[in-house]
Amino acid sequence: MYLNAKRYLWTFPENGEDAVAAKAIAELLGLSGKRVKQVEAEAMYWRKANAIHKWFVDNVQEGTDDCGNYAVSKEQLEELRELILEAIETKNSTLLPPTSGFFFGSDKVDDYYWDDLSTTASGITKMLEDFPPEQWEYEYHSSW
Repeated sequence: MYLNAKRYLWTFPENGEDAVAAKAIAELLGLSGKRVKQVEAEAMYWRKANAIHKWFVDNVQEGTDDCGNYAVSKEQLEELRELILEAIETKNSTLLPPTSGFFFGSDKVDDYYWDDLSTTASGITKMLEDFPPEQWEYEYHSSW
């Protein structure tokens, strides 16, 4: 499961910050004279964190679990983080229940479950700092 950050590089005016970055990236890739229009970075990665995946399916993907790419808003990420923090504080796993399925990992509420939640909450905070929503768009993708 991946949460990617994408940024469109506006190349006008040609001396703007994005245009300079686009030119540098093109040169680095040996594409001098070409316009790089977008950059994408892996902001977060999970392995078999099925409770987190289920939240994305239910709240971002409208219940469709098809390994597609789905836009995620800052507000949705903040909502997930708050839900995680509440689940951790209250030790209430029903707020983000584990789910079973092929390649989904354990559906037990154990140390790995709580660690996935904690890592996700802190990862969202860090991601929003590293990839400010004023400049970046977010996209969730799973591959099972």
